Amino acid sequence: MDKYNKLKLENQLCFPLYALSREVIKLYKPYLDKFNLTYTQYITMLAMWEEEKIIFKELGKKLHLDSGTLTPVLKKLESMELIIKYRTKEDDRIVIVELTNKGRELKDQVLDIPEKMYCGVEMSKDEIVQLKYYLEKMLKKF
Repeated sequence: MDKYNKLKLENQLCFPLYALSREVIKLYKPYLDKFNLTYTQYITMLAMWEEEKIIFKELGKKLHLDSGTLTPVLKKLESMELIIKYRTKEDDRIVIVELTNKGRELKDQVLDIPEKMYCGVEMSKDEIVQLKYYLEKMLKKF
């Protein structure tokens, strides 16, 4: 047995996850371009539509993004008037992120994106549900 077999790209779990992530994001691009959103901005808005108002740190946890990645995303969304950020009066170390009316309106405009993405993936609904289950199971370990 080749002692370097474990180093082959084809034997890595990380590579298909990485490559698949990039391919899925590419599928989203034409739909998100219509709204001037990147994929990271889109998933941030998905979280905001669920929460409406959330502490910055909690949003980062929910999205698995560190503050160095999340901060510029939120600055851009704020410049697009989709969210606002402010510090709490009780503790100025706590930053609140809140959806604006314009951000709420965008929700209706992007409503068909998940269905379009589902149609773009050539897998059965059961396969997609199963894949999502295992990916979420893995993600919970981190």
